[in-house]
Formats: sequence, C-alpha cells, structure tokens
Amino acid sequence: MKSKFCIVKTKIPYLKIHSTSSTMPAPDMVDGKLSGSRCAIEGVSIKGLFALLVLSLLLPSGATTSSKSVTCHKTCLCASNIVSCSKMNLTSIPMAFPRYTAVLDLSFNQISKLKAEWTPVKLSMLHSLLLSHNGLTFLSSEAFLYVTRLRYLDLSSNGLKILEEFIFEPLEHLEVLLLYNNYISQIDRTAFSSLNSLQKLYLSQNQIQRFPLELVKERNRLEKLTLLDVSTNRLKLLPIQELQVLPAWIKNGLYFHNNPLPCSCELYSMLARWHRQELSSATDFRDDHTCLLPGTQKEKALTLELNKVHLNCSAVTILDEEAYLEQFVRLGCDTRQRYMLKSWVLPGNVQLSSGNQSSRVLSDGSLQVGPITLEDSGIYTCYAVGESFNETLYVTVLVHNATQAGGQEGMKTAYTTLVGCLASAMMVLIYLYLTPCSCICCPGQGLDKRAPGDSLHSSILSVSPTHEDTGPEGGGGGGGAFDKPPFNRHVTYLDPKGLLEQNGRLSPCGEEDEGWQEEDRGRQEQRRKSDAESLSSVYSDTPIVV
Repeated sequence: MKSKFCIVKTKIPYLKIHSTSSTMPAPDMVDGKLSGSRCAIEGVSIKGLFALLVLSLLLPSGATTSSKSVTCHKTCLCASNIVSCSKMNLTSIPMAFPRYTAVLDLSFNQISKLKAEWTPVKLSMLHSLLLSHNGLTFLSSEAFLYVTRLRYLDLSSNGLKILEEFIFEPLEHLEVLLLYNNYISQIDRTAFSSLNSLQKLYLSQNQIQRFPLELVKERNRLEKLTLLDVSTNRLKLLPIQELQVLPAWIKNGLYFHNNPLPCSCELYSMLARWHRQELSSATDFRDDHTCLLPGTQKEKALTLELNKVHLNCSAVTILDEEAYLEQFVRLGCDTRQRYMLKSWVLPGNVQLSSGNQSSRVLSDGSLQVGPITLEDSGIYTCYAVGESFNETLYVTVLVHNATQAGGQEGMKTAYTTLVGCLASAMMVLIYLYLTPCSCICCPGQGLDKRAPGDSLHSSILSVSPTHEDTGPEGGGGGGGAFDKPPFNRHVTYLDPKGLLEQNGRLSPCGEEDEGWQEEDRGRQEQRRKSDAESLSSVYSDTPIVV
C-alpha cells in the first residue's frame, strides 16, 4: 500500500512526520488533523511522539517568536547592537526590540505619537534614539521611563509645540538634545531642570519668544551646558545685563542670531566685545547677527555695523583693570573652554613662583595680586592649555598713585568746593535782588515835593544845587545850599571811592570832602549862575570844576 507523506504542525519547530503503514493506529489530533492516515515520526516511535509533545509544552515562552517582534532584514536592519528602522513607512513603533540594542534609528517615518508603552521591556543598553522627521506631535510624560540611559536624543524636524514640565526628567544621563525645526512656542521652566548631564541643547528654528535664561543663569543653570542654540526664533528681547557677566566658555556656545531683536547700542556693545574675544557665537555667524532699525518699515541692519552707519554707537575697547595702592585685585583668565590648565606670567616676563608673596593663583585659575604697589603695574599673561586648543590672554593693570580712600577724600573735597561755590552764588543773587531797599534810596523818598527844582537825577550827577534862586532863603549868601540836610544826607550814601561822574573822573569825597567844601564856600558867589548854566552843568559832558 502506498505510504502517504504528511507534515503535522507542532510546537516543535522543523519536526517532520511521515506516513509508514495503514495498519498502524493513527492519532486523530497532534496539534492538527491527520485525516485517515497512520503516521509516525521519522526515526521516533509513537511513545516518543507523546514525550516530545510534553517537552514542547514545557519550553519557556521566550523560545517562541512573537508576531509583533522586530524581524531583522525585513522590518529593520540590524548590525550588531545597532537597529535601523529608518524610511520604512512605519506609523507605529515595532515592539520587542532586542535588549542589547544600543542605537535605535526610527527617523523618516510617520510616527506621530510617542506613547508610554512604545517599548514593553527596559532597554538598559540604549544610548542613542533617533526620531527625527516623523511628524511627532505628542510626547507622553512616561515615554522615557524604560530608556533612562540615553545620552543622545534626536527629536528634530517634527511637529512639537509645547514642552511640558518635567518631560525629560528620567534622562539624567542625557548629553545632547536636538529639538530644532519644530513649532515649539511654550517651554515650561522645569522642562530641562533634571538634565544635569546635558551639554548641548539645540532649540533653533522654532517659535520661541522668551529667552530661557534659567538654563545659563548662575543659580539655576545647567552646570555642564556648553552650547545653547536659540537662533532663528521670535526673540524680541535679550537679558543683556545677565548675558554679559556669563563666563566666556558659556558665551562661546550661546547662539542667538536671526531673531527680530531691536537695534540698540547695548546689543552692539555686547556683541562687539564677544567678537573681540573671538567667541564662536559671534565670529562664526557674523553676517547673521541682524537687528531691526527703529521705524515703521522695520529694516534689518548688521548689528556689528551700528557704530558706523545707523546709531553711531561708540566703538568698543577692552578696558584695563584699574587699582589703587594697598588694594587687592583679582585677575580672571576667562577662557573659551572650560577646565583648562592655567599658568600666569607677571609683568616684565617674570615667572610666578611659590616664593612670591604678593601674587598667587586661586583654585579657579584666576590670579590674586595684593596689596598693590606701583611696581605691580603692567601686563599680566595667562597661558591656558586645553584638550582641543590652547589660549593666551593678556590683562593690563593700571595702578594709581593713591589709596582708594584718598581718592574718595579728593572726591569729597571737590564736591564740597562745588557746593560752596553754588552757595556763594546764591547769596550774591539774594543780596542783589532780594535785599530790602532803605528809604533813602527808594524813589520819591527824602525829597521835598514842594520844591519843584529838586530831582534825584540832579543830586547824583551834579554836586552843585539845582534849586532856583528864591531870594535870601534860597541861598543868596553864606552857602546855604550846602547846609541843607537833604543834600548832605544824600551825598553821604554815594560810594566815595567807586562813584564816577558822567565824564569818568572820580568825584571828590571822603577825607577831601571837608577841604573841598571850605574852598567851595569861598567861591560861592562865582559858582552861582543862572538856571540855564545849572542845567548845562548837569546834562553836559564837560567836567565840573570844583
């Protein structure tokens, strides 16, 4: 009788069952139907078949291949511990990656959500995860619980809009985070707070309007962060004062070009200083540092040319250190790279030795000099040696020949002198314009209104009386005009040494006044003239002979 060939599906892989004889009783079901055929396992008896079936049921589940697991060379490409599923048109992440996976590339797919259960097992060996160009719009707050050893995470070129609080909290070992080319407009202040190992953060080409100062500020900054890229965003304001005091190794990697910043001399001054220090953030993108000029048209201008064309800002110069006698000065070696080996050379190319009592190197590499003397003036040189490059910095110290307290006293003396001058000027003005006028000098006081010939003008400009002759009482003899009290009282108030007559000569006064009056009395008769002569003596420029 012809034997029939059959294959029975069992849990034992690659197990073939062949038909031997129709006389053997065949089982109805061995993980499948054997319709009417009597079969036996090749080289195995029927009893051994049942023993193998029992052993297959006792095998661990890991020995079987899951239908959702990654199949290398079909779904993804595998090379040792690298799994690449790039450009496979995936809409969801395949599950059950090998536990030894170190690099996982899922870029250029259509994965829109990164859920918490995207990997059911903990990938403790995974250090690089690439998810760029996927259209990601959602990140679960528990998406990174099973990949806590990540050091490199690429989420660039997606559709992310918001970074919620503590979103990256499990990634304590993360060093590089790429978030550029998204639609991020809101960043919670705690989004990056737990990334203590983060060194490079790329946030360019988004819609960020607030500069994340908490990342670089002294109290809250990430200690190892050396690169922060916020270029090509919507920043309209920079914390210039806070950025200026940052160490050079932070400013060297702080990129903020291609933002709609308003032009100002403060912005120019900061960027010009960075350019003079040859910081990469200023020199590498010199032509991309632009700002908006004041006005309705919002024209762009190069920030580093504001001192030449538009705002006429003052040119930037590196200021020297100024010091006073007996003062302590700390000279910083502000290098572009962190953790460099620093050494100092004193003015006159003198090597710093341990026996030098006035200069010593501090733990952070800075040099402390003091108490300062005049011999400490000069150029101090700092040589810094790093892993990638070396750097040389020069610091010029100018010592003033005075103590700082003496300089303050000089300032106080000058201030006191200025205040005294102002007070004197005020007193003079008060004396000239606010002093009460005596009745003698007030207009119309002390004059006999009944004497029509009396006038203040005649009594000042002429020493001769201007009264008309009124007979014997009016001065017919004996010099009566000079004996009248009003005339003598008025003359007494005239300045005897400063009064000039109309012709510019000094008028007789003081000690000569008595002799002049005696001589004048003897000549009274000759001096008495008509009214016309008296008027001519008052209003003419001819000198009055006494």
